Amino acid sequence: MTSSDAFISIRNVNKFFGGFQAIDDVSMDIGKGEFFSLLGASGCGKTTLLRMLAGFESTSSGEILIDGQPTADVPPHHRPVNMVFQSYAIFPHLNVRDNIAYGLRKQRLPKAKRQEMVEEMLDLIKLPGYGTRKANELSGGQRQRIALARALILRPKVLLLDEPLGALDKQLREQMQLELRALQRQVGITFVFVTHDQEEALTLSDRIAVMSGGKVLQVDTPHGLYEAPRTREVASFIGNMNFFPATVRRNGASAGAVETEGLGTIPVPLDILTKPDGAPVQVALRPEKFALSDTRPDGALAVQARLSTSAYLGERSHHYVTIDGREEPVAVSTPNLHRLAGDDAGTGAPVWLSWTPESIVILDAE
Repeated sequence: MTSSDAFISIRNVNKFFGGFQAIDDVSMDIGKGEFFSLLGASGCGKTTLLRMLAGFESTSSGEILIDGQPTADVPPHHRPVNMVFQSYAIFPHLNVRDNIAYGLRKQRLPKAKRQEMVEEMLDLIKLPGYGTRKANELSGGQRQRIALARALILRPKVLLLDEPLGALDKQLREQMQLELRALQRQVGITFVFVTHDQEEALTLSDRIAVMSGGKVLQVDTPHGLYEAPRTREVASFIGNMNFFPATVRRNGASAGAVETEGLGTIPVPLDILTKPDGAPVQVALRPEKFALSDTRPDGALAVQARLSTSAYLGERSHHYVTIDGREEPVAVSTPNLHRLAGDDAGTGAPVWLSWTPESIVILDAE
């Protein structure tokens, strides 16, 4: 995305709390109508950045623009944003209709118009007829929808969501992820979503900013982050990854390879091999990029290994295998299309571990 396409522009933003730097020179752009997630572990700065967008925190330096307008001197209630919190903040003394309509009080709309807008919101969140329900009569998922409706009824240009699904159980959370994504597509406004859950971010987002220590490590699509992480930290945070210390071995201008610990020498396309001959790098492989077999597959890159442990998880099994020349076991995830002889033989059973050159990622050595 170019800066000219940005609906939200965050430019060289820093935030200090005393001597602690919570946000460290963050710059990025968010498009109009985009579902954009800030992803990272607790303390990485994602909620602080969200609160600066909302106006609840000021920047120590740098600039935030929304729809081309600087926000530095704009108080929260005058910004074209609204926010949904993890706690929902549903008013217990008000019914559903009055909770949703709460933000309309200052707009001096006719009562009939307010009621019409509330009914539209109830239809949008798939809770028609719930207007007279009390807050204590609602489930967690229903409360979350009411909080969304209360924020959306004001028609903000940007909706900020601070881990709004965090209090839900796993099954309901997964259901609400799909509903939230469908809702965002229907209303078409920009969502900025904070989460520490990588699977949630991958499910919901058009793009994701991975944060750590107040910095943005990488901004990319879910596919880009998963298949082409740029650093070990991003690769480790998004899914599981195996890392193999390696050394670049160039063979003239037309061929290249990496010599790895445990996997031997692997041919690598020169377009992803940017380091000079002899440079240390890391080879990274996702568990599902490996295959296990009882016999060596024809034409594949493969090494002999020994099955260490396995866990059957329905449609897939997770394995750890050991290979000569490497102390750390290799994580492998395989679909349960057939059983290996090693599954019954148990610990120490011989297997073949194979992969393709296209499945590897080359990262800088650390």
